[in-house]
Amino acid sequence: MASLVRQRVYGLVLGYEDWHDHDALRRDPLVAALAESADLGAPGAGKRTRNRLGLRGATVADRERDQKITVDHDAVDRLFVHAFVQAHPTAPAEIVRDLDATDDPGHGAQEGRVFHGDYGHYCYLPLYIFAGEHLLCADSGFCRDALMTWCETHAVDYVFGLAKNARRIALIQDELAAAATQCATTERPARVFAERTDRTVDRWSCARRVIAKAEQLTPTTTDGEGKRNPRFVVTSLPLAAGDARTRYEDVYCARGEMEHRIKEQQLGLCADRTSAATFRANPRRLSCSSVAYVLLAALRRLGLAGTALAKAQCTTIRLTLRNIGARIRVTVRTVWLALARGCPHAALFAQVHAKRHRCPTRA
Repeated sequence: MASLVRQRVYGLVLGYEDWHDHDALRRDPLVAALAESADLGAPGAGKRTRNRLGLRGATVADRERDQKITVDHDAVDRLFVHAFVQAHPTAPAEIVRDLDATDDPGHGAQEGRVFHGDYGHYCYLPLYIFAGEHLLCADSGFCRDALMTWCETHAVDYVFGLAKNARRIALIQDELAAAATQCATTERPARVFAERTDRTVDRWSCARRVIAKAEQLTPTTTDGEGKRNPRFVVTSLPLAAGDARTRYEDVYCARGEMEHRIKEQQLGLCADRTSAATFRANPRRLSCSSVAYVLLAALRRLGLAGTALAKAQCTTIRLTLRNIGARIRVTVRTVWLALARGCPHAALFAQVHAKRHRCPTRA
């Protein structure tokens, strides 16, 4: 079972998103070595065996334990946190966690998909939590009272985007008017910030600080009010952390880096390949993709530090070091890999390989 999971995860690392790809990969001795198979010459799992990852129920019956695989999602989340802790020899003074959801378009009438008005189609909406380049969790749903209350109880500060509505916009009419005046004078976009204490009618357990950005993008004309862009965030950060502009622009807007990490998973590690008919199977696919990302992030941190690929994306690492031609020879105790003389990255490959064997923790 462990070998079966390894083969799936390393297949994603190598760029093979579909189970059908494993009908060819199962005869690759390097994939067998990665899967830690007992016999590197024996074929690995093919597409039919891969269906063991398509478990439909929440649990596995005793009679199915040699046929089906389930996922302990809490254990997967602990793995991500453990990898993050290992990457820091000393505890950082501050940890900034980025939370962002992304649309994952549905494949037909799948279980659990919803219509999202902002994206304009049916999709899943996985939530990613990153700390820098480190993935900590892949889940769904935030900016809810339960999460904000937990943060407030455990002395964890937060800045969450907040949906705009007519009531909130009505609270910043003076700021919107001031932004419109500045925009008309300078003929350039203008921003005016405000801070209010607000609460929902019945969804929040207490009142909270809301920062509003009243932005006028184009001047007001005789035909209309121009283009406005009011935005809101709710935060626990005190006034000592800066004024409303600072907390919005320097704290909230600085989170955008994680969007590149999400894109890495979706485009490079097939995180959006959630085409299974059942809902339970699709989070399982997302878990495999997330583990593949953690592996490549560790390779980048441990093996590629100080090289030209130290900041490279997963796809670049794959095309440069992994999906390359080589001659493979398997002996009783060793797998020999011979690169071509003309391989442009042979020296880098050897350097990374040597670093991997010196690392205290496997990449």
